[in-house]
Amino acid sequence: MRTTLHPRRAAIAMAAIGALTLAGCGGDGGDEGGDEPSGGAKETTASVELPKLDGQKLEVAAVWTGAEQDNFTKVLEEFEKRTGAEVAFVPTGNNTATFLQTKIQGGQPPDVGFLPQVGVLHQFADRGWLQPLGADAQAQLDKNFSAGWKDLGAREGKQYGVYFKAANKSLVWYNAAAYEAAGITEEPKTWDDFLTTAQTLSDAGSPAVSVGGADGWTLTDWFENVYLSQAGPEKYDQLAQHEIKWTDPSVKEALTTLAQLWGKDELVAGGKSGALRTDFPKSVTQTFSGDTPAAMVYEGDFVAANINADTDAKLGTDAKVFPFPAVGDESPVVSGGDVAVALKKGEGAQALLTFLASTDAAEIWAGQGGFISPSKEVDTGAYKDDVTRDIAEALIAAGDDFRFDMSDQAPAAFGGTQGQGEWKELQDFLKNPADVAGAQAKLEAAAAKAYAG
Repeated sequence: MRTTLHPRRAAIAMAAIGALTLAGCGGDGGDEGGDEPSGGAKETTASVELPKLDGQKLEVAAVWTGAEQDNFTKVLEEFEKRTGAEVAFVPTGNNTATFLQTKIQGGQPPDVGFLPQVGVLHQFADRGWLQPLGADAQAQLDKNFSAGWKDLGAREGKQYGVYFKAANKSLVWYNAAAYEAAGITEEPKTWDDFLTTAQTLSDAGSPAVSVGGADGWTLTDWFENVYLSQAGPEKYDQLAQHEIKWTDPSVKEALTTLAQLWGKDELVAGGKSGALRTDFPKSVTQTFSGDTPAAMVYEGDFVAANINADTDAKLGTDAKVFPFPAVGDESPVVSGGDVAVALKKGEGAQALLTFLASTDAAEIWAGQGGFISPSKEVDTGAYKDDVTRDIAEALIAAGDDFRFDMSDQAPAAFGGTQGQGEWKELQDFLKNPADVAGAQAKLEAAAAKAYAG
């Protein structure tokens, strides 16, 4: 899907995040005495009717582990309570498409699967592996979601998916104590400011930027933010559909820009080699814990879940956030998300999709933290903390004025598989940021093969 990006509207929406500056904000919604936050879990009044499924056993597969899995389990427990069904959760690992394809071809698909890539939804729909939404799920979707998010879950005029969990992937999180120790009083708004801030932090003795290079998907997100801001939305759409090649000069410019950071070991926690050994969760924990924490980590709103679960840092006080710095004229707004689809026929799968499309399900996870919903009808008072609430409100305020994660629009062989395609080639580029032309050639070769298949 291609949405129309209006940079001014998107920038206004992101201003709510930028307001969470060094001047401070409301912390995690609670007070210093550790009381419950002002948002968070609350009594749920059912807004959607669900069928009785006493004794039915369902299986749900998704990429989530750790804190995210624990939080989603609370959603499933509420569904079980209301319907009488028994739901088992199966983690897919990072190669979600491969995991699900193997299950489907083996005749044992889960009832519901969460796809992190819209490109995989298209592939599965084209192969006849997905069940269209039933009337009740469609009614909830129409009531609670904007056209852009509905379009992302559709293929060839049929609605297959519910985007239950969204991601704002244009955020940089930082350790407030590291900023203070380095004498930094302003958050960087441009890429040049960001590099200057990183150098100041490094000079003051802090590892400046934590990069989770062991997970190739984080590197695709870095690239997409730089590319969208620098090359603009039209080029972004063209590259996402492989209508222009990865050897295009705009890609060269974006990779050269990334090399300004990735090519300086003193600015990256552990240097290039250390970054390649750092997975996403570690990239967060080493920013907000330990004797010599890094000062900044880039990734989406879901970083908050790791901060809450794995560190003692308090959102809005110890851990703060600002929009990804503008490389071109505007700060980028890149979104992602996990779409729930039915892989089996049956009342149980459709009932779960109906529940996931409701505000009830979204508000349960919102109360746990580390989650934002693309639903325009979710009560933002349900969010666990002020930081996440502002991020969620900014996403909703942007409406359909965003660009969806580029790698997630690509065929899984290029944009969504560990050890190959864009994930691998950007890891190789992180290892040797001086070889821009070589990286472009390898990216184009991998893309050409995947899109042709």
